[in-house]
Amino acid sequence: MDQFRVSRDSLGEVRVPQTALWGPQTQRAIENFPISGLKLPRRFIRAQGIIKWAAARANKETGSLDAAKADAIMAAADEVIQGQWDDHFVVDVYQAGAGTSQNMNANEVIANRAAEILGGQRGDVTLVHPNDHVNMAQSTNDTIHVAIHIAGAEAIIHDLLPAVETVEATLKQKAQEWMGIVKSGRTHLQDAVPMRLGQEVGGWAGALTYWRESLETQVTKLYAIGLGGNAVGTGINAHPEYKTRAVRAVADKTGLPFHLPANMFTFIQNLDAVLEVSGVVRGLATAVAKIANDIRLLSSGPRTGLAELKLPAVQPGSSIMPGKVNPVMAEMMNMICYQVYGCDTTVQHAVSGAQLELNVMMPVVAFNFLHEIHILATGLMAFNQRALAGLEADRDRIVGYVELSTAIATALNPYIGYDKAAVVAKTAYAEGKTVRQVVREQKLLDEKTLAEALDLEKMTHPES
Repeated sequence: MDQFRVSRDSLGEVRVPQTALWGPQTQRAIENFPISGLKLPRRFIRAQGIIKWAAARANKETGSLDAAKADAIMAAADEVIQGQWDDHFVVDVYQAGAGTSQNMNANEVIANRAAEILGGQRGDVTLVHPNDHVNMAQSTNDTIHVAIHIAGAEAIIHDLLPAVETVEATLKQKAQEWMGIVKSGRTHLQDAVPMRLGQEVGGWAGALTYWRESLETQVTKLYAIGLGGNAVGTGINAHPEYKTRAVRAVADKTGLPFHLPANMFTFIQNLDAVLEVSGVVRGLATAVAKIANDIRLLSSGPRTGLAELKLPAVQPGSSIMPGKVNPVMAEMMNMICYQVYGCDTTVQHAVSGAQLELNVMMPVVAFNFLHEIHILATGLMAFNQRALAGLEADRDRIVGYVELSTAIATALNPYIGYDKAAVVAKTAYAEGKTVRQVVREQKLLDEKTLAEALDLEKMTHPES
């Protein structure tokens, strides 16, 4: 018993570890939900701290909460924001619907820490009560939803968008560097007309630009937060000025333009903004997966593949084949993207699980939404550092391929027509010759016209 303290909630007595900042409701959740060992991430815990800090400030400003208690709660919440008590946020992701246990975990940790700040002890709810004081004017139903918005917005603004911009900049630099290299294009994984390596890589960069801009637009949907909506959107037990002051405090604390939603009841009932932004993250992952796949194809080899690109060797590639080096960073990136698809699918199904005044699936939405953002951001930074930044082009290999391609016969169409050009292409392939050789042998064009027709560089920008 020396290692435990006895706490009480509305259901009775609960034994809580003596050193724990949490209280009886968190302890019940630990015992009720020994499911996965997964916890909601740092950004979510930080968001909970921001909400409790903002609520205490608003309640202090309206005179609803004693100033000393409010200050202690804000100080304790600041410690949570900074990550000082992450080990005390212990509720499994798969928990009580809507995240009641998660909300009470935050309330109890902050209440106990605030009591210590005021000179009391952990477990003493007479100084600071988790429900009456820390949770004043709040409900699980608005705070967990708001925490998802805050955590998601901060993760996108501070982690994911900078990662996308970094990769985008690297690809643009490579595109510019390689604009002078003419290569064989490929469609259907078959030879196609020539293009420039810089154009191909510039296409990758353009895809990231598209999704970055979409994400920059859609993330603003997360700035609408219904803090003060309370249980069903009516704001019961809250001061009339509470919601405006609380949301303003969140904006002040984060430096992001959070504001009240147009309709508080719509906000409480639905997770539409999260669903929409998650879809954009999935779209971004789709573009990234395509880039990773292209790099895996173009770097295949080194002797029996395409081998147009050379990836940095970051680790041995085989436990049995000596000297083998694999495109491990691109493979990692693909796995991350496929996991993002799975997270987004979970978000879709969980968001569709809303009933009447509430979606009770918020913890699993929070976990998957924040997980997909986090792994995509960290993955992109690692991919950029250990693969893209050191990516090289094998100019000799690329030039050799483009001259061998039978697809350059396409440029003969205006001179000899499609049907004759097709015969040239088939003959070149069947006899192991270049298109240029076959045209010469069949005397289809004079040398000057042939040089003009099969000008490989001009093929990459025919409008000039």
